Formats: sequence, C-alpha cells, structure tokens
Amino acid sequence: GQGVVPGMVCSVEGVLDMGYVMAGEKVTSTVRIQNTSSLTLPYSLQLDSLSPTRDRDQQELPAFLTPSVQRTEIVGTQNYSGLSVFSVFPTEGELEAGKSQEFLVTFSPDHESLYYSDRLRVVLFGKQTAHEIPLKGAARESPMFVEGGVPLDVPVESLAVTAPGAPQEAPGRGWSVCPRAEPQEPVRSLLLLLEYVDGGGPAEPARAELRLGALDSPLLAAKKAVEFSLDPVPELEQAGMELEEPRGALDRGQERRVRVSWVPPRDLQVSDPPLVTALLTLRGDTTECYRVLFMARVVSAG
Repeated sequence: GQGVVPGMVCSVEGVLDMGYVMAGEKVTSTVRIQNTSSLTLPYSLQLDSLSPTRDRDQQELPAFLTPSVQRTEIVGTQNYSGLSVFSVFPTEGELEAGKSQEFLVTFSPDHESLYYSDRLRVVLFGKQTAHEIPLKGAARESPMFVEGGVPLDVPVESLAVTAPGAPQEAPGRGWSVCPRAEPQEPVRSLLLLLEYVDGGGPAEPARAELRLGALDSPLLAAKKAVEFSLDPVPELEQAGMELEEPRGALDRGQERRVRVSWVPPRDLQVSDPPLVTALLTLRGDTTECYRVLFMARVVSAG
C-alpha cells in the first residue's frame, strides 16, 4: 500500500478582519481552500462559538480578571439575538484532488461592540484540523470610528441593562460623557505611547498614530462628510510632539491616519516624562469626542 498525507492550502493566512460595519448590517468575505493532495478530502467548517464543549471550556476565571498577556479567549462578543455573529457557507462537502472551493464568511452584528471575534476551523475526515482562521470585526451605531494606541478598556462586554437616557458607562469600553458635544455623546479614552529609543547616538523619532474612519451604509440617508479636529495643538507642540493633519475631513468609506512623532528636548527630565491630554472631535451626522492621552518617554536600547 501507499500512505498519502492530506494537504490543503488556504487563501487566508492569519486573522480575517471583517472591519467596521453599522450595527444591524452585514458584510461578507470569501475564503478559498485548495486540495493539494492526490486523494479526495471530506471536510467540514466549524466555528468555536458553536462548539458543543464551549460551556465547559468557559468554566474558568473571567477574562477581565486575567492579565492581558495571559488572555486566551477566542470567542468574543456575541449577538443579543442568539444568532451567530459569524457564519459560513457551505459548511461541509468533499474536495477532489487538485480542486479548490470558495466559502462565504458573513459578519452580521446586531449591536455595537468593538470585540466581536471567533475562530473558523477547516476539519478533515471529521477529526483532523487542517487550518484555523481567527475572525474579528467591530460594529458601531454611529457612522464613524477611531482606533489606535494602547488598550485602556476590557474586551469583555457586560450583559447588564442600563436605564435609557441615564449617563451610564457603556459595557466594556470605558465610555463617559463628552462635555462639548451637543447633544451629549459618549467619549472613549485612548493612550498613545511614544517611546524614544536612546542608543547613545542619533535615533529615529518616536512615532504613533490614530486611525479614523467614516462608514458608508445604505441605512444612512445623508452622505455628510465627517470632519475631525484634535485640540489643543499648541500644548502638544510645546511638549515636542509634531502632528500630521490634526484637522481634516473624511468622505463616506474613507479612512485617515493622524500620525504623531516625538523627539525629546535637551532639557527633558527623564523622571518626569511629558503627558499631554488632547480632545479629538468628530462631527458628521452626530458628534463624538475622544480623550487622547499622549505619553512620551525615553527607553534604553540595551
């Protein structure tokens, strides 16, 4: 006889990021697998969120009690409706030698969250995992988003129900009330860490960036551009920080990166690194404010 090792190639390596969508909408992505072996492979596609052992696997310490470097949770926020956030079609079949098959992955969140995640497994012969694809996505109620920096919140969503209209914190994101927005809109704090590596000679400036985006959705009647501004710029410049495009506008479907660089001044006290707070305001159909903390420090190369 002759032993044959089943082989498969997947078009996605690493995380399949479905990006940002409006809550209540859906987006799709295509994944292709190819059978590189000389025999027909029976396959099935399985999501970790639908695993029959998921309840047993969750009998551990909650993720928010675990240091971020030790967190291993794969399945993140789920839909309130009970329907799967991620789905795939087809879910099983046979793949002949040398042939390929396309699968449609759908992301359909029903409420706002930044932490939708799951894992898709390609299983051969009902028991052998040939490929794993981590899935992630985010949903927003408003047609804009900001991301970047060091996470300051906990990627776990509370199931607590808050009274409408009360100035409560939104679950799992550390939101507060923006004092400058009319009407009042939530604010999320973001930390940009600028680390200047001191190797004893000339070094590159410390750099960080924020990613801003304006979502395009058929649910939005108006196609109003999103304007953004970061203030106060003079205080940032006094701390030695340089910004690229602190103000601008985004059309629907566009993204922009606000970059900042820092070179420590000669009179810098290493024991007292600069910490500057700025307010990032986005104005579109609604107004949102984000508190941005710029922390700069010098680190040794060795």
